[in-house]
Amino acid sequence: MCRFLAYHGDPIFLETLVCASEHSLVHQSLHAAECKTATNGDGFGIGWYGERDIPGLFRDLRPAWSDENLRSVCTQVRSGHFFAHVRAATGTVTSRANCHPFAHDRWMFMHNGQIGGYAQIKRRLEAALPDALYHARQGTTDSEALFLLVLAEVAKGSPPPEAVASTLGFTKALMRDAGVDEPLRFTAALTDGETLYCFRLACDDRPASLYFSEQPGAVTVASEPVDRGGDHWQAVPRGAFITVRRGTATTVAPFPWAAEAVAA
Repeated sequence: MCRFLAYHGDPIFLETLVCASEHSLVHQSLHAAECKTATNGDGFGIGWYGERDIPGLFRDLRPAWSDENLRSVCTQVRSGHFFAHVRAATGTVTSRANCHPFAHDRWMFMHNGQIGGYAQIKRRLEAALPDALYHARQGTTDSEALFLLVLAEVAKGSPPPEAVASTLGFTKALMRDAGVDEPLRFTAALTDGETLYCFRLACDDRPASLYFSEQPGAVTVASEPVDRGGDHWQAVPRGAFITVRRGTATTVAPFPWAAEAVAA
């Protein structure tokens, strides 16, 4: 399993959460506490929104804890909306194109989880992508395929949560047709640069950990609390999603399509 964090609020330097806090994402890359393995060393990535509508990305193959360029970038980049991710690969190659977050136009996405039996349904999953999004695919991960399928649904007019539900439902149907017994797990973050959506879903009732902290002027969402679990952190419930918009309270709601979308 991977570890990630998302931030939405008053601009801060990325280093505050990525590198400098007690249990920062860089610390989690080597000392994760709430996943099967403590080490997430198969690459990293950061994505941020600045003065343009589309996000900037910096991704690389080195472990986050040993990359001096990551620390240097994070000390200089200041943003009010950013993602950061450290990867533990689950069946696909370690390459820069497979590192999260993924971006297309104004959208950005990162994922902690897996499509069970992905190799058995990969061809059919990718065949569902419209041409423009198929050609936008740069890597080979199940995560990027899910991202682009969600964007295809958004392009049809679906709100992001419904787009996620449709994509997961379609994916689970392919898994059933292929006789796949492994779980579909989807702990993920999706944003258009204005609104942040974070999901914690799994068909085996074992989604990856996810927390959020809402403080004046900022909301942080993370796989693990970055300050060793102060009481301002709340766990995102299983089968739920949160919505974060600037100037409004964060909403936490049951994912209304969860049972159908990821039913075993």
